[in-house]
Amino acid sequence: MKKPVLAIFLAMGAAALAHAAPPAAGSTGIGIKDYPWQAETGEKSEALERKGNRKRGEVLYALCRSCHQPSAGGHSDGSIPQLAGQHSSVLIKQMADIRAGLRDSPTMYPFAAVLSDPQGLADLAAYLEGLCIPLEHGQYDAQDAVQQVANGRALYDKECRVCHGVNGEGSRYKLYPVIAGQHYKYLLQQMTQIRDGKRRNANPEMVRIISKYNDDQLIAISAYQSSLVMPGKVCKVRGPARKL
Repeated sequence: MKKPVLAIFLAMGAAALAHAAPPAAGSTGIGIKDYPWQAETGEKSEALERKGNRKRGEVLYALCRSCHQPSAGGHSDGSIPQLAGQHSSVLIKQMADIRAGLRDSPTMYPFAAVLSDPQGLADLAAYLEGLCIPLEHGQYDAQDAVQQVANGRALYDKECRVCHGVNGEGSRYKLYPVIAGQHYKYLLQQMTQIRDGKRRNANPEMVRIISKYNDDQLIAISAYQSSLVMPGKVCKVRGPARKL
């Protein structure tokens, strides 16, 4: 896309952001039956069936770069998640759920609302999925890190590994997200919200499992999850510049 066209696109996006507001949130009394885990929306189903175009997705990502970073690595403080290397199916589901009001994210909604059609969802998701996972991300770094990671591994192997995989690779076909390379604080925040009934589009099975964990156990699981590495998906280490 040529620069003048990109400038017009970004200007249109900025105008849409100024007026976008999320759909009204649902009731606050949430039970498992109220979680729209696989709730179908027309654009979600259509986007999942479409082949994404990474070049078009890169252009669309221009609206996301300021928050999620050029690398799509987010922020280590957990305020912005790491998206690079995430399954396109998971990204489509989350963006569509935010647009439909099934996942409450007032900060993200105006940006997701700018995407005009299911193809835009597929394109942006394809671009992000193709990015390598940054090596540097927020991890649990307190004095008891070794013990917390060990505790978290025991819990993870018992009930999380079957869905999220040995290396935190998830499943694109079952819509289980990649958690390897994700920031510790973001993982802890999301698991706490799921446990406390604040993630309305969470998988009911995860809600069932996670509901019994206390804060210390969630810290341990998040510490271990953030330590996971996916073989072949992380960005290559750049060597020192060669002297001429």
